[in-house]
Amino acid sequence: MTLSDSDLEFFVSTVADAGVNDIIPRFRNLSASDISEKTSVIDLVTEADILAEKRITAALLDRFPKAHIVGEEAYDADHSVIPALVDAELAFVIDPIDGTFNYASGLPAFGTLLAVTIKGETVAGIIHDPVMGDTIVSVKGAGATLKRKNGSEAKLTVAKPVDLSQMIGVFSWGHSFQDRRPVIAANMTKAKMALSLNCSAHEYWLVSSGKIHFIGHEKLMPWDHLAGVLTHQEAGGYTAKFDGTPYRPGDLTGGILSAPDKESWKMLRREIVGL
Repeated sequence: MTLSDSDLEFFVSTVADAGVNDIIPRFRNLSASDISEKTSVIDLVTEADILAEKRITAALLDRFPKAHIVGEEAYDADHSVIPALVDAELAFVIDPIDGTFNYASGLPAFGTLLAVTIKGETVAGIIHDPVMGDTIVSVKGAGATLKRKNGSEAKLTVAKPVDLSQMIGVFSWGHSFQDRRPVIAANMTKAKMALSLNCSAHEYWLVSSGKIHFIGHEKLMPWDHLAGVLTHQEAGGYTAKFDGTPYRPGDLTGGILSAPDKESWKMLRREIVGL
Protein backbone atom coordinates (compact mmCIF):
# COMPACT_ATOMS: atom_id res chain seq x y z
CA MET A 1 0.00 0.00 0.00
CA THR A 2 1.19 3.52 -0.83
CA LEU A 3 -0.10 6.57 0.98
CA SER A 4 -1.42 9.35 -1.24
CA ASP A 5 -1.32 13.09 -0.67
CA SER A 6 -5.05 12.96 0.03
CA ASP A 7 -4.41 10.30 2.70
CA LEU A 8 -1.89 12.58 4.42
CA GLU A 9 -4.28 15.51 4.24
CA PHE A 10 -6.94 13.28 5.76
CA PHE A 11 -4.68 12.33 8.65
CA VAL A 12 -3.92 15.98 9.38
CA SER A 13 -7.56 17.03 9.22
CA THR A 14 -8.58 14.09 11.40
CA VAL A 15 -6.26 14.93 14.29
CA ALA A 16 -6.99 18.64 13.90
CA ASP A 17 -10.73 17.92 14.08
CA ALA A 18 -10.26 16.08 17.38
CA GLY A 19 -8.28 19.04 18.68
CA VAL A 20 -10.97 21.55 17.78
CA ASN A 21 -13.93 19.49 18.97
CA ASP A 22 -12.68 17.39 21.88
CA ILE A 23 -9.37 18.68 23.23
CA ILE A 24 -9.27 22.49 23.21
CA PRO A 25 -12.86 23.05 24.43
CA ARG A 26 -12.05 21.02 27.56
CA PHE A 27 -8.60 22.52 28.16
CA ARG A 28 -8.67 24.27 31.56
CA ASN A 29 -12.35 23.36 31.77
CA LEU A 30 -12.06 19.87 33.25
CA SER A 31 -13.80 19.01 36.51
CA ALA A 32 -12.36 16.52 38.98
CA SER A 33 -14.75 13.87 37.67
CA ASP A 34 -13.31 14.31 34.16
CA ILE A 35 -9.82 13.17 35.27
CA SER A 36 -8.84 9.67 36.38
CA GLU A 37 -5.59 8.02 37.44
CA LYS A 38 -4.34 5.02 35.48
CA THR A 39 -1.15 3.72 37.08
CA SER A 40 -0.16 6.71 39.24
CA VAL A 41 -0.94 10.31 40.12
CA ILE A 42 1.07 11.44 37.07
CA ASP A 43 -0.37 8.83 34.67
CA LEU A 44 -3.77 10.30 33.94
CA VAL A 45 -6.62 9.98 31.49
CA THR A 46 -9.24 12.65 30.91
CA GLU A 47 -12.60 12.79 29.20
CA ALA A 48 -10.87 14.61 26.36
CA ASP A 49 -8.37 11.74 25.82
CA ILE A 50 -11.16 9.22 25.52
CA LEU A 51 -13.39 11.29 23.24
CA ALA A 52 -10.53 12.38 20.97
CA GLU A 53 -9.30 8.81 20.56
CA LYS A 54 -12.80 7.61 19.74
CA ARG A 55 -13.23 10.37 17.14
CA ILE A 56 -9.87 9.67 15.48
CA THR A 57 -10.42 5.90 15.54
CA ALA A 58 -13.87 6.18 13.97
CA ALA A 59 -12.61 8.43 11.18
CA LEU A 60 -9.68 6.14 10.39
CA LEU A 61 -11.83 3.00 10.29
CA ASP A 62 -14.39 4.71 8.12
CA ARG A 63 -11.70 5.35 5.49
CA PHE A 64 -9.62 2.22 6.16
CA PRO A 65 -12.07 -0.37 7.54
CA LYS A 66 -9.54 -3.23 7.69
CA ALA A 67 -6.84 -1.27 9.51
CA HIS A 68 -5.40 -2.38 12.83
CA ILE A 69 -5.80 0.30 15.51
CA VAL A 70 -3.57 0.82 18.53
CA GLY A 71 -4.89 3.58 20.77
CA GLU A 72 -3.31 4.47 24.10
CA GLU A 73 -6.62 4.47 25.94
CA ALA A 74 -8.04 1.37 24.23
CA TYR A 75 -4.81 -0.52 24.97
CA ASP A 76 -5.86 -0.99 28.60
CA ALA A 77 -8.64 -3.29 27.42
CA ASP A 78 -6.50 -5.36 25.02
CA HIS A 79 -2.71 -5.55 25.36
CA SER A 80 -2.41 -7.84 22.32
CA VAL A 81 -2.77 -4.90 19.95
CA ILE A 82 0.92 -3.92 20.28
CA PRO A 83 2.49 -7.28 19.30
CA ALA A 84 0.09 -7.35 16.35
CA LEU A 85 1.83 -4.27 14.91
CA VAL A 86 4.70 -6.44 13.70
CA ASP A 87 2.60 -8.17 11.02
CA ALA A 88 -0.33 -5.79 10.44
CA GLU A 89 -0.87 -4.93 6.77
CA LEU A 90 -1.90 -1.41 7.80
CA ALA A 91 -2.00 -0.01 11.32
CA PHE A 92 -2.58 3.32 13.03
CA VAL A 93 -1.07 4.12 16.42
CA ILE A 94 -2.83 6.94 18.26
CA ASP A 95 -1.99 9.07 21.26
CA PRO A 96 -4.93 11.47 21.46
CA ILE A 97 -3.32 13.69 24.11
CA ASP A 98 0.36 13.13 24.67
CA GLY A 99 1.26 15.00 27.85
CA THR A 100 -2.04 14.38 29.64
CA PHE A 101 -0.59 15.46 33.00
CA ASN A 102 0.30 18.83 31.47
CA TYR A 103 -3.12 19.06 29.82
CA ALA A 104 -4.98 18.24 33.04
CA SER A 105 -2.82 20.76 34.90
CA GLY A 106 -3.66 23.56 32.48
CA LEU A 107 -0.17 23.68 30.95
CA PRO A 108 -0.29 24.11 27.14
CA ALA A 109 2.46 21.55 26.42
CA PHE A 110 0.59 18.62 24.91
CA GLY A 111 -0.03 17.21 21.46
CA THR A 112 -1.66 14.53 19.38
CA LEU A 113 0.45 11.78 17.81
CA LEU A 114 -0.53 9.50 14.94
CA ALA A 115 1.78 6.93 13.35
CA VAL A 116 1.03 4.85 10.27
CA THR A 117 2.70 1.46 9.92
CA ILE A 118 2.68 -1.03 7.06
CA LYS A 119 3.89 -4.58 7.70
CA GLY A 120 5.89 -3.57 10.76
CA GLU A 121 7.45 -0.42 9.32
CA THR A 122 6.53 3.15 10.22
CA VAL A 123 5.75 4.97 6.97
CA ALA A 124 4.17 8.21 8.19
CA GLY A 125 3.98 10.27 11.35
CA ILE A 126 1.76 13.14 12.43
CA ILE A 127 2.56 15.43 15.36
CA HIS A 128 -0.22 17.95 15.96
CA ASP A 129 -0.24 20.92 18.31
CA PRO A 130 -3.92 21.54 19.17
CA VAL A 131 -3.11 24.85 20.88
CA MET A 132 -1.53 26.50 17.83
CA GLY A 133 -3.16 24.34 15.18
CA ASP A 134 0.19 23.52 13.52
CA THR A 135 1.18 20.01 12.40
CA ILE A 136 4.38 18.19 11.52
CA VAL A 137 3.98 15.56 8.81
CA SER A 138 6.74 13.04 8.11
CA VAL A 139 6.77 10.44 5.37
CA LYS A 140 9.41 7.73 5.07
CA GLY A 141 11.88 8.77 2.41
CA ALA A 142 10.25 12.15 1.83
CA GLY A 143 11.35 14.26 4.80
CA ALA A 144 9.52 16.02 7.61
CA THR A 145 7.46 19.16 7.02
CA LEU A 146 5.97 21.68 9.40
CA LYS A 147 2.52 22.67 8.14
CA ARG A 148 1.27 25.78 9.87
CA LYS A 149 -2.38 26.59 10.39
CA ASN A 150 -1.95 29.66 8.16
CA GLY A 151 -1.00 27.43 5.21
CA SER A 152 2.76 28.03 5.18
CA GLU A 153 5.17 25.09 5.15
CA ALA A 154 8.81 24.50 6.09
CA LYS A 155 11.08 21.47 5.88
CA LEU A 156 12.60 20.40 9.20
CA THR A 157 16.28 19.81 9.87
CA VAL A 158 17.93 18.63 13.08
CA ALA A 159 20.60 20.65 14.90
CA LYS A 160 24.23 20.37 13.84
CA PRO A 161 26.53 18.27 16.05
CA VAL A 162 28.31 20.21 18.82
CA ASP A 163 30.26 19.36 21.96
CA LEU A 164 28.17 17.90 24.79
CA SER A 165 28.88 21.01 26.88
CA GLN A 166 26.98 23.02 24.24
CA MET A 167 24.06 20.65 23.83
CA ILE A 168 20.48 21.12 24.99
CA GLY A 169 18.59 17.93 25.65
CA VAL A 170 15.78 16.03 27.28
CA PHE A 171 16.06 12.67 28.98
CA SER A 172 13.01 11.20 30.68
CA TRP A 173 15.09 9.69 33.46
CA GLY A 174 12.06 9.54 35.77
CA HIS A 175 10.79 6.63 33.66
CA SER A 176 14.13 4.80 33.73
CA PHE A 177 14.91 1.84 35.95
CA GLN A 178 15.23 2.89 39.58
CA ASP A 179 18.97 2.25 39.86
CA ARG A 180 19.73 4.15 36.64
CA ARG A 181 17.82 7.32 37.48
CA PRO A 182 20.50 9.02 39.60
CA VAL A 183 23.18 8.13 37.05
CA ILE A 184 21.33 9.63 34.10
CA ALA A 185 20.14 12.65 36.10
CA ALA A 186 23.74 13.38 37.17
CA ASN A 187 25.07 12.88 33.64
CA MET A 188 22.60 15.41 32.24
CA THR A 189 24.56 18.12 34.07
CA LYS A 190 27.26 17.65 31.41
CA ALA A 191 24.98 19.29 28.86
CA LYS A 192 24.51 23.03 28.51
CA MET A 193 20.84 22.76 29.43
CA ALA A 194 18.56 19.90 30.46
CA LEU A 195 14.83 20.24 29.86
CA SER A 196 11.87 18.26 31.13
CA LEU A 197 8.66 18.57 29.14
CA ASN A 198 6.72 15.41 30.06
CA CYS A 199 5.44 15.38 26.49
CA SER A 200 6.97 13.27 23.72
CA ALA A 201 5.10 15.23 21.05
CA HIS A 202 6.87 18.48 21.93
CA GLU A 203 10.19 16.74 22.60
CA TYR A 204 10.25 15.23 19.12
CA TRP A 205 9.00 18.54 17.70
CA LEU A 206 11.95 20.37 19.24
CA VAL A 207 14.64 17.80 18.39
CA SER A 208 13.38 17.43 14.81
CA SER A 209 13.32 21.18 14.19
CA GLY A 210 16.84 21.72 15.50
CA LYS A 211 15.85 23.61 18.65
CA ILE A 212 17.42 21.00 20.94
CA HIS A 213 20.11 18.40 20.25
CA PHE A 214 18.96 15.15 21.81
CA ILE A 215 16.22 13.30 23.62
CA GLY A 216 16.29 9.95 25.42
CA HIS A 217 13.68 7.55 26.78
CA GLU A 218 13.75 4.21 28.50
CA LYS A 219 9.99 3.66 28.59
CA LEU A 220 8.89 2.60 25.10
CA MET A 221 5.20 2.70 24.27
CA PRO A 222 4.49 2.92 20.53
CA TRP A 223 2.07 5.84 20.73
CA ASP A 224 4.78 7.94 22.39
CA HIS A 225 7.57 7.28 19.89
CA LEU A 226 6.70 5.85 16.48
CA ALA A 227 5.60 9.12 14.88
CA GLY A 228 8.37 11.10 16.57
CA VAL A 229 11.21 8.73 15.70
CA LEU A 230 10.26 8.74 12.02
CA THR A 231 10.01 12.53 12.09
CA HIS A 232 13.46 12.87 13.65
CA GLN A 233 14.99 10.49 11.14
CA GLU A 234 13.34 12.23 8.20
CA ALA A 235 14.70 15.54 9.51
CA GLY A 236 18.20 14.07 9.19
CA GLY A 237 18.74 12.83 12.74
CA TYR A 238 19.97 9.50 14.06
CA THR A 239 17.79 7.43 16.40
CA ALA A 240 18.47 3.93 17.70
CA LYS A 241 17.82 1.76 20.72
CA PHE A 242 20.48 1.73 23.42
CA ASP A 243 22.00 -1.44 21.96
CA GLY A 244 22.37 0.22 18.56
CA THR A 245 19.52 -1.61 16.83
CA PRO A 246 16.68 0.23 15.04
CA TYR A 247 13.51 1.07 16.95
CA ARG A 248 10.57 -0.72 15.33
CA PRO A 249 6.81 -1.04 15.84
CA GLY A 250 6.13 -3.49 18.63
CA ASP A 251 9.36 -2.79 20.56
CA LEU A 252 8.67 -2.19 24.25
CA THR A 253 12.10 -2.48 25.82
CA GLY A 254 15.67 -1.34 25.28
CA GLY A 255 15.42 2.44 25.48
CA ILE A 256 15.93 4.85 22.59
CA LEU A 257 18.18 7.85 22.02
CA SER A 258 17.82 10.52 19.32
CA ALA A 259 20.84 12.63 18.31
CA PRO A 260 22.03 14.84 15.43
CA ASP A 261 24.17 12.07 13.91
CA LYS A 262 25.61 8.64 14.66
CA GLU A 263 28.82 9.94 16.24
CA SER A 264 26.85 12.22 18.57
CA TRP A 265 24.60 9.26 19.39
CA LYS A 266 27.61 7.15 20.40
CA MET A 267 28.93 9.96 22.59
CA LEU A 268 25.55 10.53 24.26
CA ARG A 269 25.07 6.84 24.86
CA ARG A 270 28.38 6.79 26.70
CA GLU A 271 28.23 10.14 28.51
CA ILE A 272 24.50 10.40 29.30
CA VAL A 273 23.07 6.90 29.27
CA GLY A 274 26.26 5.51 30.79
CA LEU A 275 26.57 2.48 28.53
